[in-house]
Amino acid sequence: MKILVIGPSETRARGGMSAVIREIRESELLKAEFEIDTFASYIDGPLVVRLVYTFWGCLRFMLSSHRYDLFHLHTAERGSTFRKHFYLWWAKRTGGKVIVHIHGAEYLAFYDGLGRLGRQAVDRFLQQADLVLALSESWKRELEARFCIDTCRTLYNGVDTVKFRAAVTDVSACRHSFLMLGRLGSRKGVYDLIDAVEIACRKNPELTVCIAGDGEVDKVRALVAAKGLERHISVPGWIGETQKFKYLKKAAVLVLPSYYEGLPMSVLEGMAAGKAIISTTVGALPEVIGEENGILLEPGDVEGLAEAMLKCSGNVEALRKMSAENQRKAEEIFGVRRMHERLGAYYKMVRDTGSRVTLFNHERREHLYKEGNKNQ
Repeated sequence: MKILVIGPSETRARGGMSAVIREIRESELLKAEFEIDTFASYIDGPLVVRLVYTFWGCLRFMLSSHRYDLFHLHTAERGSTFRKHFYLWWAKRTGGKVIVHIHGAEYLAFYDGLGRLGRQAVDRFLQQADLVLALSESWKRELEARFCIDTCRTLYNGVDTVKFRAAVTDVSACRHSFLMLGRLGSRKGVYDLIDAVEIACRKNPELTVCIAGDGEVDKVRALVAAKGLERHISVPGWIGETQKFKYLKKAAVLVLPSYYEGLPMSVLEGMAAGKAIISTTVGALPEVIGEENGILLEPGDVEGLAEAMLKCSGNVEALRKMSAENQRKAEEIFGVRRMHERLGAYYKMVRDTGSRVTLFNHERREHLYKEGNKNQ
């Protein structure tokens, strides 16, 4: 079976989706059973560049799609969904089967903010897919309720645990050091983290945090300077793969105080590198982080975040236990091989069955929506 994996460029777009696509392309396990190609539907850059690339991508896809049996679409909220709507429509038109893989942390908020026609378009997009993949069990239930589908399955992101072993260090040597990886902005809670550091460093003057990523880099640096926290907070901006290992080695704890998340790759990478995790109760994170391997807070709890950082830096033995548990959990549950084994099973399931989308009636939709809310 020939499979085309469609999503952001691996080399010209930043973020977790690109990393997941690269891992799929490089998977020896998947390549042993399937012919897999990747197709870049999006690149970072100015608006004009992105628009031109989008139209050029659609044309290239129309000319080459007949070569493939299955299309694996990686999508997030906003423009990503509407771009992939075209790819799904064309793939279905030519007799292909389609898997829609949802990554966007704000997908449901995006859907709720659309007008009637926009929501109908997203409904059709997901209802026409042969399979919809969600990043967590809780998200799977919510998608089933919102979009009236029974073809949703869970696929946790996977991390290359062998590669990240190189970043495992003795936490006693870096117990005061914290690292945040992600796009800098309010959604990731970066401004809450700065406020928390301002509180925590009064009690622990040795505490340091590295905030690495793209986004509102200049704004974050200006705020750090305005608060006089340059000795405690460094903001290197976007870092590549090699630099990421360097910063992971220097930290005992990975912190991500987000307001929205799916299943962030930075958390899985931190776990594989043996870091304790401080994060929030959003997305799939409650399915990943518990008392044994980290601390979860409500989004926006600045004082709680400061307290959690002080708690971690003041207890080396707890850090060691969290480090060991995260390495074990990353290997046994979130290893990239396990993800690819499950993905391969889904590819075969779609290959061996017809389109199995079931559209529920309005009463069924309301019932599922209520049940989904009860389970949250």
